[in-house]
Amino acid sequence: MDRSAEFRKWKAQCLSKADLSRKGSVDEDVVELVQFLNMRDQFFTTSSCAGRILLLDRGINGFEVQKQNCCWLLVTHKLCVKDDVIVALKKANGDATLKFEPFVLHVQCRQLQDAQILHSMAIDSGFRNSGITVGKRGKTMLAVRSTHGLEVPLSHKGKLMVTEEYIDFLLNVANQKMEENKKRIEKFYNCLRHALERETMTNLHPKIKEKNNSSYIHKKKRNPEKTRAQCITKESDEELENDDDDDLGINVTIFPEDY
Repeated sequence: MDRSAEFRKWKAQCLSKADLSRKGSVDEDVVELVQFLNMRDQFFTTSSCAGRILLLDRGINGFEVQKQNCCWLLVTHKLCVKDDVIVALKKANGDATLKFEPFVLHVQCRQLQDAQILHSMAIDSGFRNSGITVGKRGKTMLAVRSTHGLEVPLSHKGKLMVTEEYIDFLLNVANQKMEENKKRIEKFYNCLRHALERETMTNLHPKIKEKNNSSYIHKKKRNPEKTRAQCITKESDEELENDDDDDLGINVTIFPEDY
């Protein structure tokens, strides 16, 4: 079986499976993005989360936040209000932790060059911890992710350790991160649509490709420091917050044959 046929088989199998996530469906803020990718021949999504604020209750003897072993006191993919957190905290028996988890998306790509397009758009949109993983069997996975999360303990053994004023402050921070997260998702989607539309036009008209390549080489000689083309959108781009510790490179990991 050739690689293209094998990829189509993997895609059909993946998209026919039931959604096993806790919610059981794709988050509203990324439905269009996920559908857009799954309609393209060269991509399919394997998992996603639009970003969420959650309150977890660990066991009394627990020291690590492991969601599978925690009680989920509160989870929302929208902005969160203090009253909801205060009510949820009353149910905590162990160590309650407030978390913000940013957007994450996993996409299997037909070829490495397809993954590189998505990776470039993700980096330019602020998801600067994104990376590509290549398996020996030919599976090429792109993970879109960033590091602007938040994790703060609020209670210990069921006892609240912070003031309501501090909880209000934390929620303001978490909500700001949620709003920034949504802007990044929108920018990623818009950049991706424009990039793939340009690629489609180039493939349909080889002369355009030759002209674009010639133009790129000419511009590169004049501007050697500009190594990545910028995505052009109609919206005015606001300055994204910096993630100083993010890895801007492509991560390539080789898995065993049974991957």
